[in-house]
Amino acid sequence: MKSILIKAGLLSVFLLTQFSCENVLEEYNPSGLTSETVYTTPEGFETLVNAAYSYQRWWYGKEEGYNISETGTDIWTSGAGEVYRDLTQYLNLQGSNAALTSEWREFYAAINLCNGGINRIEQAGLSATLRPVREGELRFLRAFYYWHIVETWGGVHFTTTETNGIVTTANKTPVETFYNQIFEDLKIAVNNLPATQPQYGRVTKGAAQAFLARMYLTRGMNKEALEMAEAVLNGGYGYKLEDNFANLWKMSNQKSKEVIYAVDYSANLALNDLANTTFNPYGHGRGSNNAHLLFLMKYDDRPGMVRDLPNGRPFNRYMPSRFLLDLYSEDDARYEGSFIEAWYANTIPSSLPAGMSLGDTAVYCTRREIADAVEKTKKYQTNDRSKIYLADGTVKDNLRYPTLSKFMDPTRASLNEAQSARDVFVIRLAEVYLVAAEAAMQLSNLPKAAEYINVLRSRAAKTGKLAVMLIKPADVSLDFILDERARELAGEQLRWFDLKRTGKLVERIKKYNPDNAVNIQEHHMVRPIPQTQLDAVVNKSEFKQNAGYQ
Repeated sequence: MKSILIKAGLLSVFLLTQFSCENVLEEYNPSGLTSETVYTTPEGFETLVNAAYSYQRWWYGKEEGYNISETGTDIWTSGAGEVYRDLTQYLNLQGSNAALTSEWREFYAAINLCNGGINRIEQAGLSATLRPVREGELRFLRAFYYWHIVETWGGVHFTTTETNGIVTTANKTPVETFYNQIFEDLKIAVNNLPATQPQYGRVTKGAAQAFLARMYLTRGMNKEALEMAEAVLNGGYGYKLEDNFANLWKMSNQKSKEVIYAVDYSANLALNDLANTTFNPYGHGRGSNNAHLLFLMKYDDRPGMVRDLPNGRPFNRYMPSRFLLDLYSEDDARYEGSFIEAWYANTIPSSLPAGMSLGDTAVYCTRREIADAVEKTKKYQTNDRSKIYLADGTVKDNLRYPTLSKFMDPTRASLNEAQSARDVFVIRLAEVYLVAAEAAMQLSNLPKAAEYINVLRSRAAKTGKLAVMLIKPADVSLDFILDERARELAGEQLRWFDLKRTGKLVERIKKYNPDNAVNIQEHHMVRPIPQTQLDAVVNKSEFKQNAGYQ
């Protein structure tokens, strides 16, 4: 379904996607394409499946996806370079928001592709061995895309049939209907998919189980969520936590055994389809991962500093709330594994401030308070707690702050390169432990919940600090688990969904993030339907804007 509801059929959507290549999911360009020839040849159908994967790139590792999934929460607020303050700070959020419009359009295009593939797979000529695997992949992807849709916009348009021709109506479908289909698709995916795939980036049985566990938790099906999470943890898949949290984010460690499911980006940036005016009617392609740009503070205008590859290209879009920084104890290595506080002089010697040498600290932005007398003794610039935040936690300086470092990429070809070959970790083993812990807590099994949480806290403990990092069953609560999810998963495109799932979005923003709290209201639990969609439908009395929006 296109955002303007003008449907040219599945083949047209297919044609628009066939030339964007996954680095391992190679696409094929058959000649004489029609719907019938595409679906009735194994080569053509393979291209369809690979194209269905590619729509994940519109969300994962993209600014629009980060704004919708991470900002507007308790842990992030607007940096000076923020583009979508209406999403981050709920400043007159309406259906004109460009990020929501783009994602709506691409998700429904992906759904249409999945629907056509699922319904026509019998005629694809696939082998008896391959056919169930490809159906499992398409079922997973349809469930995956529908989850993003229903959680973002609520009970909006739903269909399991391929769209052909011009359609100018849309339906409003109950949320429960979406989830019934999500569960049906994921159960088929779990049954059909192998434990491993020959190509990195394809969904596996373990990934389908992990996502199904997340879905069960989302719907309050805690017994099922715990059982499914434990099926992943105990399934013999070979998943393994990294010994050191910081090692997860090394560019040399893209295929970590901790990663259950990833959206992969090619090291050949041209294959990631940044510009595709021929086959994309919107004039652009998906491009590579740009997460490395978004969380960086403005460092390259400070004395002793120039922009360079190791420190990244700072778009200065998002900054951490004071609450997020305070969640990490001094004993928790995840803080140093997630954030940078110090920048070291890198300019030419003749441009260095007096008394500063190359490699010396030039800028120090810290969550701690530094005594004024101590600050005066430093050659470098300091931005401490009281310079970054006011006493109530609102932002005082949205240019300089501790910077999320998880997604940085010093392997880019040039210091101004906006694209990165970094893969996006969509589901990590750590999240499965947290799903299991939350489900166990909801089932009143606090010892088991604490056991699962302590697996992650043991990994996070600094040397000699294991005992103080471990928690007791009595420490477990929903708020503690949300805090732990923030410490572990900050920036990984889950936070808004976590807060919505637990009914804590408004409560925790008002309690912990004063910059985002000013405008948030209960109706912000779902996003506004894009205005382009509302303008296009003829059944306007049935398909209306979500409540609370104009």
